[in-house]
Amino acid sequence: MMQEKFKTFVARTQSLPDYKEPLGFGIARLEFGQKSGATLSATYPLLNWKGENLGSYAVFFEAMQCGEIISESESEKVVAINQEFVAKALELYEPFLAESLNNKNTHKNIQVALELNRALARGELFAPNGKARYHFCVLYQDSKCASVESAYMKLLALSLGKAPLRSLNLDGIFGLLQNVAWSGNTPYELEWLRDNEIELKMRGELPNIDFVDKFPRYLMQVLPQYDNIRLLDSAKTRFGAYLGSGGYTQMPGASYVNFNAGALGACMNEGRISSSVVVGEGSDIGGGASILGVLSGGNSEPISIGKNCLLGVNSSTGISLGDGCIVDGGIAVLAGTIFAIERAEAEKIAQINEGFNIHDNGLYKGRDLSGKNGIHFRQDAKSGKMIAFRSNRKIELNQALH
Repeated sequence: MMQEKFKTFVARTQSLPDYKEPLGFGIARLEFGQKSGATLSATYPLLNWKGENLGSYAVFFEAMQCGEIISESESEKVVAINQEFVAKALELYEPFLAESLNNKNTHKNIQVALELNRALARGELFAPNGKARYHFCVLYQDSKCASVESAYMKLLALSLGKAPLRSLNLDGIFGLLQNVAWSGNTPYELEWLRDNEIELKMRGELPNIDFVDKFPRYLMQVLPQYDNIRLLDSAKTRFGAYLGSGGYTQMPGASYVNFNAGALGACMNEGRISSSVVVGEGSDIGGGASILGVLSGGNSEPISIGKNCLLGVNSSTGISLGDGCIVDGGIAVLAGTIFAIERAEAEKIAQINEGFNIHDNGLYKGRDLSGKNGIHFRQDAKSGKMIAFRSNRKIELNQALH
């Protein structure tokens, strides 16, 4: 009976004139600047995305009326959580509270609300600077990020695979996030550290600084969703990367995955997957191999690497590759690189690539071959000439590793 009443409440809330269905919503724990008090990071224990848990959104929609609005626009809203917010949420969740208290793996949004109540009981709902430690954030549409909360929400959506890579508007994200010193999961303002350097060092209280960046590391915000995702160096993956649906292995050394980039399935990575690069399942990025991104260097075309490709050690790739391609070690396959392809090999390539144009002179720029399947790129050992031909090698990952 109580649950039927809850369904009626949800339907009534969704019919209100000011109700808008969210793209994403969640409650974040914030970390603030030691000097400025500005928001430095936002950690979401749970992200609701694109139609998920709309009953819980109805609850938070009502509870938002009790909180203090931090920022609001057509695309997003951020509300500071106070005692009244927590009380209203638990009141509306009452039909499910007993079950949630007995089993912490049920009703995840209620578990978040219960943790807020425990923080309230401990007097931890507010930070020492008097600001609300927890904010509720809702995205209504995918527009330019207007807050640290929405920036972190979008990065988490990418890392969890709830939003496909390259599908979200991340404009302005670098301007929103401060460059900070990270010690564990705690960000420190660099100016505050410099101001207090003498006393911190004299007292032995200088934090152990792991790195300095605007972004946290992937493993600081995301628990791998599959047991066979392996990251042997936490510094090598930035928050906002996506590591596929299992079987991903990232070795130490020259390997790296930037934000808004990653692999779509089982993959071996010992090279650099730059921003906006998407790697297909079954591909092997060899040691020191580098795939060009879009953040700098003039490259504006996001690169995709197909399934079952092999990028040899210390190679560079600046064009997209189709499925089953090989780039030999030590060579650069760039948009302007000239490759010679014998006519017989070009005809074989045309057989598996609809619309492939065979050139009478046998010369092709890298951009002519971008996205084509089954091509092997090589440098002729005798002449030094760059050549390409139909790949006859099947790329398979070591099943024992993936």
